[in-house]
Amino acid sequence: MSGGCVAITGSASGLGAALRARLEAAGTEVIGVDLHDQEITADLSTADGRAAAVDAVREASGGTLSGAVACAGLGPQVNPAHLIAAVNYFGALAFLDGVGPMIQRGGAAVAVGSNSATMTPQDEEGLVDLLLGGNEEQALQVADGLHGAIVYGMSKLALSRAVRIRVGEWGERGVRLNAIAPGPIDTPLLQGGLDDPELGPLIEALPVPLDRRASADEIAAVAEFLLSDDAAYVHGSIVFCDGGSDALIRPDGL
Repeated sequence: MSGGCVAITGSASGLGAALRARLEAAGTEVIGVDLHDQEITADLSTADGRAAAVDAVREASGGTLSGAVACAGLGPQVNPAHLIAAVNYFGALAFLDGVGPMIQRGGAAVAVGSNSATMTPQDEEGLVDLLLGGNEEQALQVADGLHGAIVYGMSKLALSRAVRIRVGEWGERGVRLNAIAPGPIDTPLLQGGLDDPELGPLIEALPVPLDRRASADEIAAVAEFLLSDDAAYVHGSIVFCDGGSDALIRPDGL
């Protein structure tokens, strides 16, 4: 993508920072949203923080964007676990729904999901249904009774489904909406999981056919493609960029 203006959450580090660097190198203006060190400071774990972020993007962009990326997220090691659902699902979706109408026809948005969405066992408490139903108070209560890894995977699954649910509405506006589903990426978020004595060995044990982790820039390149005119007919897709892990584990997944 070159030119235009893209709003990115989680742009201060990791994947968001890598995507910002790629877009700016191509001549695109970026409005960064994060907890610190960006044009907009906002806490996406709260309704007030989400609303403030959307209002600030509207003011900074003059109400017109060429694209948006919901990249901010918390890892499975975060405690209390309800914060994972609050940021990864409700924060991401509120941002996309809030700035979506600002994206001009022909533009695009990307949500950052995860291949854990298809690998995490579904919880028996119906967290995905609560998330998709928009019942935040109850969803966060349920999340606090679950392991953080379950909440992480279910929040990413719900976000990916929410992307697909919106294809009609967004398509009518002439704006594309897709998601990416990365595997392990060398970022601070992953390092937090690796440092956890329980989660670390599980992350290390995940089979990756390409036998390595992705760099943040490699995954940013996929998001950049989905924002670009080269992906002009890609809409409602969940693009796995996980070194082959999902295909290895779920060869009959389609």
